[in-house]
Amino acid sequence: MAEHHQISESKHKSSLTSATTYSGNGRSSTAAAERDGMASSGGGLSGGLSQPAGWQSLLSFTILFLACLAGFSSRLFAVIRFESIIHEFDPWKNIAREQTLDFPLRVWLHLSHVSNTSRCSSPTRPVMTFGLINAQCRSPTLGCGTGQCCLISERNGCNASRLLISNYLERSRGEESVDRLGSLPSFWAVIKRAGVTDSSFLANSNFGQYQQVTPPIHLRILRGFNYRSTHHLTSNGFYEFLNWFDERAWYPLGRIVGGTVYPGLMVTAGLIHYVLNLLHLTVHIRDVCVFLAPVFSGLTSISTFLLTRELWNQGAGLLAACFIAIVPGYISRSVAGSFDNEGIAIFALQFTYYLWVKSVKTGSVFWAIGCCLSYFYMVSAWGGYVFIINLIPLHVFVLLLMQRFSKRVYIAYSTFYILGLILSMQIPFVGFQPIRTSEHMAAAGVFVLLQVYAFLQYLKDRLTKQEFQTLFFLGVSLAAGVVFLSVIYLTYTGYIAPWSGRFYSLWDTGYAKIHIPIIASVSEHQPTTWVSFFFDLHILVCTFPAGLWFCIRNINDERVFVALYAISAVYFAGVMVRLMLTLTPVVCMLSAVAFSSVFEHYLGDDMKRQSPPAEDSSDEDDRKNAGNLYDKAGKVRKHVSEQEKPEEGLGPNIKSIVTMLMLMLLMMFAVHCTWVTSNAYSSPSVVLASYNHDGWAELQTGVVGKGSRNILDDFREAYYWLRQNTDEHARVMSWWDYGYQIAGMANRTTLVDNNTWNNSHIALVGKAMSSNESAAYDIMRSLDVDYVLIIFGGVIGYSGDDINKFLWMVRIAEGEHPKDIRESDYFTPQGEFRVDKAGSPTLLNCLMYKMSYYRFGEMQLDFRTPPGFDRTRNAEIGNKDIKLKHLEEAFTSEHWLVRIYKVKRLENRDRLEGKLRSTDVLRQKYTSKKTAKRKRGFIRNKMSLKKGKKMTK
Repeated sequence: MAEHHQISESKHKSSLTSATTYSGNGRSSTAAAERDGMASSGGGLSGGLSQPAGWQSLLSFTILFLACLAGFSSRLFAVIRFESIIHEFDPWKNIAREQTLDFPLRVWLHLSHVSNTSRCSSPTRPVMTFGLINAQCRSPTLGCGTGQCCLISERNGCNASRLLISNYLERSRGEESVDRLGSLPSFWAVIKRAGVTDSSFLANSNFGQYQQVTPPIHLRILRGFNYRSTHHLTSNGFYEFLNWFDERAWYPLGRIVGGTVYPGLMVTAGLIHYVLNLLHLTVHIRDVCVFLAPVFSGLTSISTFLLTRELWNQGAGLLAACFIAIVPGYISRSVAGSFDNEGIAIFALQFTYYLWVKSVKTGSVFWAIGCCLSYFYMVSAWGGYVFIINLIPLHVFVLLLMQRFSKRVYIAYSTFYILGLILSMQIPFVGFQPIRTSEHMAAAGVFVLLQVYAFLQYLKDRLTKQEFQTLFFLGVSLAAGVVFLSVIYLTYTGYIAPWSGRFYSLWDTGYAKIHIPIIASVSEHQPTTWVSFFFDLHILVCTFPAGLWFCIRNINDERVFVALYAISAVYFAGVMVRLMLTLTPVVCMLSAVAFSSVFEHYLGDDMKRQSPPAEDSSDEDDRKNAGNLYDKAGKVRKHVSEQEKPEEGLGPNIKSIVTMLMLMLLMMFAVHCTWVTSNAYSSPSVVLASYNHDGWAELQTGVVGKGSRNILDDFREAYYWLRQNTDEHARVMSWWDYGYQIAGMANRTTLVDNNTWNNSHIALVGKAMSSNESAAYDIMRSLDVDYVLIIFGGVIGYSGDDINKFLWMVRIAEGEHPKDIRESDYFTPQGEFRVDKAGSPTLLNCLMYKMSYYRFGEMQLDFRTPPGFDRTRNAEIGNKDIKLKHLEEAFTSEHWLVRIYKVKRLENRDRLEGKLRSTDVLRQKYTSKKTAKRKRGFIRNKMSLKKGKKMTK
């Protein structure tokens, strides 16, 4: 062990001063190569070039720049596909209305002046001609309600101008843009077609201040909460952001944003916005948020290039940068508008790994501190930092087991753990988790073990061999036992929190479904299918095992790290779809190693291939003990006949065939990435698109089924209705999937949202959806609910509606309210979940079923199906005569995709259910209160009548 330690240290020193290099697939480690940009002598694509180092560096820089540019442009397919940037509403953008409305008002005044001067009824001088094409004129923007395209003729020119200007002012008012794609022409086109070229008008309209006159159609899939938070940060400052209490979320609880969010994403966007405005580049924070992920994809390509170059060579690094720039597994989280934590976290992940490998190779405190700073940024950006704080200790632990301990590893990890621990605790959302949660205990245990191991290495030269072995086993066993018992005791006493449900489900895949169904209900937490691997990685799935084999074959400290990275990432990606994102970078790196090695083998010079291979420390031991057959325990010297022989040269035909095959695979990979990015990962989250089967459009596109496009804009239509027709403080109940969108686009208070921090509150909403109308009404009244929003896809066949998610609502509600909700009640006796007549009575009478199929039994979609036929479930509903007592339909979108119901208020007096009011009342004999207790009186001198005589007294 001591000999190995001395040899590895001497080898490291000599590698920094001499010209020793790794031949074949190894990376040059000479100081000259460091100065020349780490250009390797046998580096795949660039290693075979006999050009000067300057030209190689220029070529590498050009390829890297093109990779970054390709990655950026491939993430803008949404802009190309929808002809403009689509993003969600911006209700927090306080535009100065004077600036927004000043120019349109001036145009309107001028157009009014022109129309009054020209007298619109004049047949000789038409004023204006507009061709307003709107695919769906039922939009609140135009409000014509005809359902047909509007064509305004010259005869109605003045009305057309007023309509256009009024619609424009309505769209500009309060920055509430609900434009349909291509619904209105640009304002400059209006001016041009109106013939407004008067120089006095243009001079008086501040032409230079209003270059962007038409309000932008908002961008793609910005996550509502992240954008709201970023806008609040830039508007009010960082400390106000940390102390921000969001009263529009989780009513009536609210949410303290500063302590429940990773602020790295918001701070990054806010800092870029601040710097750009400081440089007098006026950019709105929305635009920064939109293009943040594509910009960071370029930085991810650079960090991947640096890491792969450290692991292998420069040619492999360039290939890895090209791969990760366009691979769908990473583009899915970094397209334009996907303002989410993963957009910047992958860059931080790769850059942290690069700095860690650099610190391990050099033993420099400088690189270790840089690794800590990058790790701090990763902690502030994404909860996936736990992957780093467990993978790096695993790397150190495996190095100890492989007897590859060195001072470089000790310096790198000790600096990383201490400084990284302190920095990570500065994030409010993280706090004391690094010292009080089980996810971080592995790093602490490895740190203690490393200190004990280093201390034993210090005592090694001062003790005999027998004493050292005894002390070594006792010390290591004692340290491991103390750490293990301490963790168990602290966990039992509650000081260290156990594994959270999300992390525990990585080891026990069935745990979440049984104990925490809300975790299993998320589609991103489902196991990954084989189709998903091929869909997101394509040919890289087949090539990265070869790259892993190349690394294991020529093992060293940093390649041990990438091997552990690959094995752990493959396992976690197989357990959870979301973690495909952590697998993608290492797959790109190892596939680049494989392709680089193949290109080097078949394109490299035969003379270079015959050079002797590099010698590791174990090979030096073999040379010293050449006379011994068994010079090390477990290591047998190769027989002379088994020793490697120099390879013979390859023929030009084999070289050409293999090279063409590799290039063909790369071209197929590029085509697949472009197709997947364009069709699967560049569609807005709130705008659905479908294609009609019209022959002329298919003939133009050349693709069957790719006819004219049909836009389904029900989500934005419904959110706009909520924003315009409900009270500002109205509370909307929906499933948590739509919480961010309602708060962000409709600007209304929600009960639950995508943060899912309070399981009991979500379970209460699930109980209301699963109960009958009367029980649900009591829950909604206790939560002060004004409106209920659901998603129903039975008309258009949308499979992501609430009926298909309903069983998860039942399971989550059953976890908190097992006495009231039971999942078995919603199945048939045969164990089927059906919505037709054979469905469970509990299901057919629950609130979700009634709201989804209310009045649906009256609708016949086509002549082949009966009324009330659900296209998503392919069944005729079982309850067509649905009556609502406590709810009333408030809004249903054009395609019935979004339905909103209003919760009725309590009546002042109970209604009589169809009974006639009874007016027959039994009256008792009236008795005067004054004479009731008196004695009965008599009449004095009463006259008496006798028959046949007169009356006498």
